[in-house]
Amino acid sequence: MTAELERGDIYFFYRPRVNVDEVRSLDDVQRLFFVLHVDGTHRLRDIIVGTKHLPDPDSHERVWAFVAQVSDRAEDLRAELRQRTYETKTRGERRQPPARPAGEGRYVIADHDGHSHLAYVLELPPELGDAQRAMRIEREASYVVAVRNPDAPAPPQMGRTGRTGRTPNLPEHLRNRFGGRRFAQLDAPEWLEHEGLELVIIGATREPGRELGLELDPQAEEVHDADLFRDLRIRPEDLPLEPLRSGKLR
Repeated sequence: MTAELERGDIYFFYRPRVNVDEVRSLDDVQRLFFVLHVDGTHRLRDIIVGTKHLPDPDSHERVWAFVAQVSDRAEDLRAELRQRTYETKTRGERRQPPARPAGEGRYVIADHDGHSHLAYVLELPPELGDAQRAMRIEREASYVVAVRNPDAPAPPQMGRTGRTGRTPNLPEHLRNRFGGRRFAQLDAPEWLEHEGLELVIIGATREPGRELGLELDPQAEEVHDADLFRDLRIRPEDLPLEPLRSGKLR
């Protein structure tokens, strides 16, 4: 049995390393993140994936992630996407290149057979390319998602890439759901409202519609009319769009 909890638009981005203008491989990528825009709201959640790639949906591989930012203001997130420069005492001026959009689509969060799933289907790019393959962004996929108890020791395999350095300010009723365990299901979208929340994302399937019995309702999209320009209030000229057009690493 499946119970839908939330749906909306999902946007995948990657940011190159400092002073890297041309991304040729995953080594040139600083981070992968995705943004959830909840249907019928202005709510935007920025979730950073610690390993720079999503898990293989067919292998039950797991990766760590965390909620970096939650806001109703598109301009808060827009600052994370644009190019910026800053000064350091030892290396002088450093330039952070703009993020690259690598996918746009629809997502759903659902309870299914005792697990909580995040599933999505892409609308853009029209065909997957090197950018999506490098970061394991599938045409469609479903993942089991669990929440880490901030009061429990972090698993050793989590390493530094999955840690935020921040403790989420969870209300008591959410903390009680752990029941002394290290993890809890993502059984309510309310979990994702708390910055610093740490997640484990586990590959489940490449056929979310068949597994969950839900229609993710993708729409035919063109890059010049992509939803991310409206939802995130960015201009096409502000970001390199080749990964969204053709799937090419840039």
